[in-house]
Amino acid sequence: MNRRRPTVALIAGLTAVGLAACGGGSGFDEGGEGGGGGEETGTGKLQVLIGSSGPAETDAVTAAAQAWAEESGNEVEVVAATDLVQQLSQGFAAGSPPDVFYTGDVNFTTYAQNGSLLPYASDLENADDFYPNLVETFTYEDEFYCAPKDFSTLALIINKASWEAAGLTDADVPTTWEDLRTVAGRLTTGGQTGLVTSSEYQRLGAFMAQAGGGLVTDGKATADSPENVEALTFVKEMLTEGSMAFAADVGAGWGGEAFGTGKAAMTIEGNWIAGAMSGDYPDVEYLVAPLPAGPAGEGTLAFTNCWGIGADSANPEAAQELVAYLTQPEQQMEFARAFGVMPSVQSAADTFAEEFPQFAAFIEQAEVATTPPNQAGVTDVISDLNAQLESLATADPQQILSSTQSNLEAVLGGQ
Repeated sequence: MNRRRPTVALIAGLTAVGLAACGGGSGFDEGGEGGGGGEETGTGKLQVLIGSSGPAETDAVTAAAQAWAEESGNEVEVVAATDLVQQLSQGFAAGSPPDVFYTGDVNFTTYAQNGSLLPYASDLENADDFYPNLVETFTYEDEFYCAPKDFSTLALIINKASWEAAGLTDADVPTTWEDLRTVAGRLTTGGQTGLVTSSEYQRLGAFMAQAGGGLVTDGKATADSPENVEALTFVKEMLTEGSMAFAADVGAGWGGEAFGTGKAAMTIEGNWIAGAMSGDYPDVEYLVAPLPAGPAGEGTLAFTNCWGIGADSANPEAAQELVAYLTQPEQQMEFARAFGVMPSVQSAADTFAEEFPQFAAFIEQAEVATTPPNQAGVTDVISDLNAQLESLATADPQQILSSTQSNLEAVLGGQ
C-alpha cells in the first residue's frame, strides 16, 4: 500500500466523523454473503464470550451473531465478560469454555501450549486474506490457530491548531526521525510539549521497529541489539532536549489525555484515540499521520485479538462457521463503523481507507507493523522493561536493554 502524505488543511473536524462515534449496532444485512452463513446447519447453541469496549461493540457483535444464527438455524448467546482472562481460565479448567471467544495476542501462546484452543484458522476459506503479520501472531508450532478479528496500529496524532500556530504546513509533516525532532522542537512552547507519549514499550517499541530492531527475533532474544540501543538513545535525546516528554511527567495518564488537554501538540497512539477524542475532547481538531521512518525505514506496532474456539467446544463446526461469517470483509467493515476497529483482512483495506480517509494512516502502515512478542512469560519481562523505561531520560539505554536481554533469555530458555 502506498504511503500518502496527509493534508493538514483537509482534516478539520475529525471528531465529528470519528470511528468510535459511529454509534452502536452493526446495521448488518441478514442477506449478506459470507463464509459461514446461509446454510442451515442447526447444530445447537453457541456461547460467544467477548471483552467488550462498551455497548457499541457488544451490540454490534450481538447483531452479527444473531444474523448468522437466523440464517444457519443455530442459537447464539453473546456475553460481554467482566474479566475475560479469568472467565476463560475458569471455563478451561472446568472443561466447558465458551465456544467462541476473544483471545489477546499476549495470552494466545499460553492457551495454545496448554491445549485450550482448537487450531482451525488454516481451514477457513479466507485464511490467505488475513495480514501475514497477524497470521504470524496467532501461529504456534507452524500451525495457524485462530482468525485475527481486527487490529490497531500506532500513528502520529497532530494538533491542527498547534501545527498552524507554529507556522508549519503540509510539507512539514515528519517522514524521518530528524523531521520529527525538528517539528517537535518548533511545537514546544511554555505550556505545551511537542511530543508526549506513554513511556511503555507498547509505544516506544515503534522506534525500535523503525531502527530495525525488536525484543524477540525468530524466537531469540534480541533486546540489547545495536538497533534497539539506537532507538532508545534517540528517544532519550528528545527527552533531554525537552521537545518530548512522557505522559506521567506532564500530569497525564496516557498520551491521549495529554493531547486532548493541550499538554501535547503531538502524540503516538492507536486508532482507539478516536473514541477518546470524540467523547472527551470534541473541540480538538487533529490529523493522523504515519509514524516517521527511522534508520531502517518505516515501522510501527500492531495490536490484535483473534476469535478463539475452545478445544472442548461441543459445536466446533458451527463455531468455525460463525467465525468465518464474522471475519468476512463486509462484516468487518460493519464492526469498523460501529466501534472503530480496523479489518484484519487485506481485501477490506481500501474500503476502510476510502470510507475513513482521516484514519487511513493507521491502516496504510499495516504492512510495516510488528506485534509485540507473545511467547509465554514475555509479558512479565515487558512489564519490567516498562518500569525501567519510566526513567529513560536519566538512564543508560544500553543498561536497560541488557537487563531486558537477560530476562528474555531466561524466559525463552536461551533460544
